[in-house]
Amino acid sequence: MTDAPEQAAETTPVVDEREAAIRKRNRLLFLSIFGGFALAILFLFRGVLFPFLLALIVAYVLEPVCARLERVSVRGRAVPRWVAVLTVYTALVSFIVLLVTYGVPRMVVELQRLATEAPAAISAAKEEWIPRIDAALRQSIQGIQEDDGGAFPELDAVTGAEVPAMPEQGLRIQPIGPDGRDGYEVLLPKKGLLIERDGDRIVVLPPKAEETGSRDLASTISETLHSLTENSGAHAATLLKTAQNVIRTVVKGIFTFSIMLMLSAYILVSRDQLLGFFRSLVLPRHRSQFDELVARMDRGLAGVVRGQLLIALVNGILSGIGFYLLDLRYWPILTLIAAVFSIIPIFGAILSSIPAVLIGLQQDFMTGILVLGWILLIHQIEANLLNPKIMGDSAKVHPVLVVFALLAGEHFFGVSGALLAVPALSVTQSLFLHFRERIIDAEGPEPAA
Repeated sequence: MTDAPEQAAETTPVVDEREAAIRKRNRLLFLSIFGGFALAILFLFRGVLFPFLLALIVAYVLEPVCARLERVSVRGRAVPRWVAVLTVYTALVSFIVLLVTYGVPRMVVELQRLATEAPAAISAAKEEWIPRIDAALRQSIQGIQEDDGGAFPELDAVTGAEVPAMPEQGLRIQPIGPDGRDGYEVLLPKKGLLIERDGDRIVVLPPKAEETGSRDLASTISETLHSLTENSGAHAATLLKTAQNVIRTVVKGIFTFSIMLMLSAYILVSRDQLLGFFRSLVLPRHRSQFDELVARMDRGLAGVVRGQLLIALVNGILSGIGFYLLDLRYWPILTLIAAVFSIIPIFGAILSSIPAVLIGLQQDFMTGILVLGWILLIHQIEANLLNPKIMGDSAKVHPVLVVFALLAGEHFFGVSGALLAVPALSVTQSLFLHFRERIIDAEGPEPAA
């Protein structure tokens, strides 16, 4: 009678292991099928994913503010999640409305001023700057050619003797050998001669500059600069067409921005449910590793997303203060450019500095130098003070990888790809480091030889 319980005890572990293997297989099959289906859907509708990705970034940026408001106690009760989100978005929308109400009219005035003064600036560049650059180039190239001609004479490839210099104009007859014993050599001008028939006569003329086919570097650069400043009417028409495209883009941007705000608010309200859903897809014994991976990704993104936005804000404020004190023309537009472009690491700072320095040089040489010095000072503060304090060590991504991600993102997805490249790189780096520790480092150090 005692054999039956013992047999049941022996078969129970075998049944449990078989059921566990079946559940694991079904789980992998389910995740593989629906994971592949989700990736296919994302690939097919990749053209409309930008508002969703932007909503994720905005929700991630505003999450610490909402979490802090949740910890506020009102009459002994914590603030509900939806109330905290509603408060944050009310403040955000109010700030945007104030910015549009008071900032956009000033921007419109500056743009109108820029459109009015642009032809005069182009004309001044054509009449003043281009001749100076042309003269400096010609003088420099002429000096280099004179130095090279004196220091390195042309030698014959066979005999090694110095080849006589060609005359600038006219013919020159030079004896060969002592006293012309071996004959005479006729040297033509460097640019050759033009032989034309004039009735019954043969006329020898110096070649025309446009018919020689030889163009020096200074002429090429000068003509290129002149071509950039011609056809002011065509530039005005292009500017009008560009303004129409800008208006169309602004309308589309407002629509996308509204959708993005709605999506980000929903993500913030349902944060716990979303994280719980993804956590439920992981086996219970691996959920601690999932939590660790989420924490690592949060530390990396906190630097490249929240940190970079805060640095861009500080960069814009400092740039605006300096441009205003230096009385730089169009300083509100240049401040906005500096703040927006600073969101893109490395390249954004370079691109935003170019128009400010050029406009400063157009006003006055010293103004351009002071603007450049102020921008360099801001970047030194950013590199040595803001980056270590705001981003921290956990968000460190190698600059070479950052440049590669920016170039690859812009190449495949344009401006949106450049904006999202560094956050995607940070997530990829967090995934790599996490699984490297779990797979490679878990094997322990290699045995000593």
